[in-house]
Amino acid sequence: KNGALKTKSIDMLDLSPETDTEELISQIRKSEPLITASRIGQVKLLILRLQEKLSQQDNRRFYLFKMLRAHILPLTNVAFNKSGSSFITGSYDRTCKIWDTASGEELHTLEGHRNVVYAIAFNNPYGDKIATGSFDKTCKLWCAETGKCFHTFRGHTAEIVCLAFNPQSTLVATGSMDTTAKLWDVKTGEEVATLTGHSAEIISLSFNTVGDQLVTGSFDHTVSLWDVSSGRRVHTLIGHRGEISSVQFNWDCSLIITGSMDKSCRVWEAVSGKCLATLAGHKDEVLDVCFDYTGQFIATASADGTAWVYSAASYQSIARLEGHEGEISKICFNPQGSRILTASVDKTARLWDVQSGVCLQVLEGHTDEIFSSTFNYEGDTIITDTCHS
Repeated sequence: KNGALKTKSIDMLDLSPETDTEELISQIRKSEPLITASRIGQVKLLILRLQEKLSQQDNRRFYLFKMLRAHILPLTNVAFNKSGSSFITGSYDRTCKIWDTASGEELHTLEGHRNVVYAIAFNNPYGDKIATGSFDKTCKLWCAETGKCFHTFRGHTAEIVCLAFNPQSTLVATGSMDTTAKLWDVKTGEEVATLTGHSAEIISLSFNTVGDQLVTGSFDHTVSLWDVSSGRRVHTLIGHRGEISSVQFNWDCSLIITGSMDKSCRVWEAVSGKCLATLAGHKDEVLDVCFDYTGQFIATASADGTAWVYSAASYQSIARLEGHEGEISKICFNPQGSRILTASVDKTARLWDVQSGVCLQVLEGHTDEIFSSTFNYEGDTIITDTCHS
């Protein structure tokens, strides 16, 4: 419009290969004046392509591609950029390293922290910046291309243990053992806000998809929902009887899930702060929880060695994932939503079918407990990492 390019996205989270294309297009036309008659052919083609993608059978098996002895001291975390062309590792050796996925070659070592580099992230989907949070109480912002340090964010009075970029990549949020979260301006390096209200360590945080709200989980047994622009607390989600281990928004920003040491996972309504459901299938602490990309499924991982899959609409359990011989510390869906990946202290990662709960593959080879595992966006590459250096 007037030489300016604007973008708008339409979510089709319920799209399936069986969806009636014509009916969907007429629904879209009703709600989207931008989709005029001349655009219908184009939209139909896009929908058909998406349906084709959704109907592709995923019988992929993974094979051990590279084993990297990444750091002198143990690792803390791993993260992919969106395309999966490179990934980063944080370590007790006070550095973060950038790796080329295809060759396994080390591209850069990000040096400058004075203690353990614990929390790390790419600013996906862009992937041109990296944030590292450290036990030295600072967070650093780096150029992913050159390894140059843009900013050092100082202000926390204790270790930084979690961080996230907002979806627009204009802010970094950090959570600390000092009971606060802080928002930092990516461009200027300035502190934008301090989110005060928790009475114990913040160990998990997550932006919603729009980037206007942030959720924080704390050892004080509560979860806080914050308005990003004002830095004000919108809701305190009270109900868990143990430390919070994990928090996440669903894609359409309507729901929040929380995992706790009280052996339960709770589902909350973001608008009201009300608890909608308590998912209580586990016999031990819930260590990780997540939605799939569309927000239709919830997965929970526990110290009891099992994982559960639930419907996000009905809260009914769909599958119980059994097979690990020790606690499961991490769980995630592949972006396609057909597979779940779990990482365990039993030295294996496992790949499961979401609908049936069948274990499709055991990823072996590590000699130590696996505490982190993740897919790239295409869903064709997995990284697993162990405490062993």
